[in-house]
Amino acid sequence: MITMDKITEEIAHFIGMLQMNAEQALLRHAYEEFDARKPADPEPDEQAPDDVPFEAPFEFLGFDPGVPYRSPGPGPMDGDPHRFPNMLPPPPPMVPDFPEFSVTPMVRIQDGVASGAAAAVQPELQPPGSVVTYITQAIGLSDNDDFSVGGHGLSFSPEVVDTDALLDAAEAAYALSPIGGMERPGSSAEMIETVNTISARLEGFAAGNGSEFEIVVQQGEGIEGIFVNGELVEELPKLADYHAFEKPDEEDETDGNGTLEWTGNATVGEDGSIVVEASVTLTAGDNTLVNEAIVKNFWTAGTVTAVVGNHIELNAIIQTNAIWDADKIGSDIGDWASDAAVNDVLNIASFGRTDLTDDDGKANATEGGFPDFWAVTKIEGDLLMVNWLEQFIFKTDNDVGILSSSGVTTNVISGGNTGVNQSSVFDLGFSYDLIIIGGSIYDASIIQQTNILFDDDLVGSVNGFQTKGTGTASTSGNLLWNEAAIHNIGGADRFSVLPDAYRETAEDLADGKNTISKGVLTDEAFAGLAGLNVLYIEGDIINLQYIKQTSVLGDCDQVALAMDELKPHLDSDWTVSTGGNALINNAAIVNLDSFGKTYVGGEKYSQETLIQAELISCEPDRLGGQDPNMLVNEAIAFLDNPMAEADQQAAHGVYVPSANDGPTDDGLQHVLGH
Repeated sequence: MITMDKITEEIAHFIGMLQMNAEQALLRHAYEEFDARKPADPEPDEQAPDDVPFEAPFEFLGFDPGVPYRSPGPGPMDGDPHRFPNMLPPPPPMVPDFPEFSVTPMVRIQDGVASGAAAAVQPELQPPGSVVTYITQAIGLSDNDDFSVGGHGLSFSPEVVDTDALLDAAEAAYALSPIGGMERPGSSAEMIETVNTISARLEGFAAGNGSEFEIVVQQGEGIEGIFVNGELVEELPKLADYHAFEKPDEEDETDGNGTLEWTGNATVGEDGSIVVEASVTLTAGDNTLVNEAIVKNFWTAGTVTAVVGNHIELNAIIQTNAIWDADKIGSDIGDWASDAAVNDVLNIASFGRTDLTDDDGKANATEGGFPDFWAVTKIEGDLLMVNWLEQFIFKTDNDVGILSSSGVTTNVISGGNTGVNQSSVFDLGFSYDLIIIGGSIYDASIIQQTNILFDDDLVGSVNGFQTKGTGTASTSGNLLWNEAAIHNIGGADRFSVLPDAYRETAEDLADGKNTISKGVLTDEAFAGLAGLNVLYIEGDIINLQYIKQTSVLGDCDQVALAMDELKPHLDSDWTVSTGGNALINNAAIVNLDSFGKTYVGGEKYSQETLIQAELISCEPDRLGGQDPNMLVNEAIAFLDNPMAEADQQAAHGVYVPSANDGPTDDGLQHVLGH
């Protein structure tokens, strides 16, 4: 900065003010001359818009990447700064010493001795937090329809199908699972107890328990492959081959010339008369229940994992399909053409594992040396990685109805319900070069799937029923589908005994020394690394992934077929469908265990279990083995008897709600809500 005395400063101010006044005068004179030469704006009416001159005197050029640039020559202030001693830049400020980080600095090893914290400093490492997710999804639906279609003039109200039998069957099927009644854990201690309990129950489970279910058990330290109903197969079945969620649209018919033809339910005769297609179609099933859950756990893993305590790993898939399909078809309609639909019952399970270790790559990386630095971040207590998902669907569709043809197109849909539970969890977190656990590792992936279907249908006819049209009766064609997959990332042979160097390092970290043994740094798994990111966990790692899916459906339909009271329509076509239900459970767990080695100081325990059970039964026969036509006629004759007393009607032919028939009845809370 230039300093002046008082007189010089006053003179400079005077000269500056004089220069500013002179500059303003020059600018005012130049503007007045410019404004005088400016052409006047034309009036709006004097010049048409087309006559306004427009030109672009400058030609636009394309992109020129080689724009020349030459720096300007030195100015009067450039060059040697000492030519102007009063305008030298100020000296750089004094920078204080950087404060120490609160985390462990990177330490360097030279000749086997730590050189101190001043060698290098690393920014703070972010430790992973615990992740615990509890998800419960439940659907309850009661769709018990009563319908009467046509001019038959009759009443049909057989005994109501009680839900007690359905709940008893569900309880029996659920009792097959050795871990069916597990409570949701709420603390680290309860989670560890849950893993230990599941391990003990699965280890002692045997297929021969005297049950009517067909049970297949696969168990060992490791299971790999695809199993369908207990058999090892090469390829997974595709759900699309068994069930279509969207029915294909019917294509319009053409006359061969590309002209669309109307394909409705009526035709026009040569005389102009309109004939309506006479048909009766009943769809009392076609219910779809879907549970889908996907869990991907990539929260925390390391290239090397060293656990001072035990390493316990459980992988289990338990699947149960049970269907009771005791249908009764009347003799008058027994010869109707049937679609020969059968029930498809499939338990599908797959176990897989991916090994990320690359021995060749490690051998080549050895030439790069071993790490000289490390940084440690600590977790006091346990690290939890828990996802607990439960999905339930409970539905009853016990329809009761009587049908007759009125000479028109009749379409009755008393089913066709859809219930879907869907969950997806994706935990993506942290990776480290080295993870040291002072406690133990509890690693469990469990999938439990159960499908229960009651499809005992009664289709009979009233005395005098007949038809000359086509008739189709389908009371089965149900699908029970359980599909589960567990895939672990980490080699099955990655385990070794904990070396002394790792044990000493764990003890030092527990004492707060934050030192890493040279024997750890020279592990071949760290070859080629300049430094190590280390995570130390004081307690346990609890990795618990659990999915439970349950679908229960009661679809016991009772249908009576009758003739129109005034005019029988013998040419009517009949289609009766009381099955076609789909119960689908789909679950998958992908779990990241380790990127490389795992050293275990205590006990190493590994167990994988597959339990697949199925039951396809025509028992119990709640209809007593009687002729369906007889049952239908007895109910209708009783209701049509004018001498019947009110109490007798209430006892046999009138619907009397029971404690299990109300809309608030939720069987899951009593039987399956464990």
